[in-house]
Amino acid sequence: MNLEQAADFEIQVGEPWMWGAFALFVVIALAIDILLLERKGSKAVSFKEALNWSILWIALSFVFNALLFLYLWDKYSAPEYVAKFGADFGWFVAWEKSLEFLAGYLIEKSLAVDNIFVFLMIFTFFATPPEYQRRALIYGIIGAIILRAIMILVGVWLIQHFHWILYVFGAFLVYTGYKMWAHADDEPDLEQNPMLKFLRSKMKITREYAGEKFFVMKDGIKYATPMFVVLIMIGVIDVVFAVDSIPAIFAITLDPFIVLTSNIFAILGLRAMYFLLANMKDKFHLLNYGLAIILIFIGTKMLLLDVYKIPVWASLGVVITVLTASMILSLKIPPRGAAAGGDETK
Repeated sequence: MNLEQAADFEIQVGEPWMWGAFALFVVIALAIDILLLERKGSKAVSFKEALNWSILWIALSFVFNALLFLYLWDKYSAPEYVAKFGADFGWFVAWEKSLEFLAGYLIEKSLAVDNIFVFLMIFTFFATPPEYQRRALIYGIIGAIILRAIMILVGVWLIQHFHWILYVFGAFLVYTGYKMWAHADDEPDLEQNPMLKFLRSKMKITREYAGEKFFVMKDGIKYATPMFVVLIMIGVIDVVFAVDSIPAIFAITLDPFIVLTSNIFAILGLRAMYFLLANMKDKFHLLNYGLAIILIFIGTKMLLLDVYKIPVWASLGVVITVLTASMILSLKIPPRGAAAGGDETK
């Protein structure tokens, strides 16, 4: 069997010790983040601090990918694999899995930008003080990691038992991309959000914050604070976005270890990225159009999976090109409102 024939095999690289080591890393990373949060107290995150943490999380993601590449190269260069698939098999597996991780990571990271702008809208709607936003985000991220891990494992099981569900995912992504393009300039109305309406109907909610507390007692009655509502809204919004982003990674790879690790690494840097980009929404006003194109492309790729398998490097190239183009065009083309406003003043 040669290397071209080997490419038709779906290799899953996750071993028990790899799953365990990654889980331990995530727990330690979150513990450090929470410990630093407690030591810092209720203080707003500065741009410099957010930038440093963002660089750290991105660097850790690339270090992980490099270590994965070296390990797979060494493992699949063993004599038994060389005899069966050829001398370049180790390099082939390492290269393919590293590209899959990078593509999945970039897709999650780019779609997370949309999350960030919705988080900003939630904080603005509930007038959450900047010094309280950090705690809401870190607990929201912990919940997101748990829920996404469950969703990924369920998704893997469904794909393994019902191959046709890939077409459902693909069609859903194309439809989501179309809806995102059609409503790219629309502002969501939180007052009409079903979850917010449900919370207001089921519990008493104070108008004012009580520090970082989620609940307070008034006249013997338990009240939820806006902080609790913000936490729930962030968790729900992340699950909604995960419904889009997780199928998108399955279009890149069906390897559960690559899907999970790329997804979690993108989420771990979400808090820092929020404080870094929260004030840049207007600067990247065309980003939603770019994300819509990416979702449509990935959905189409999934629909064509049994007809033509688009190489991972090609998918990665499309994602990078579209993201870069949408960001550059955002800086060159003013928003519609700004352009209209400019015309009126002349």
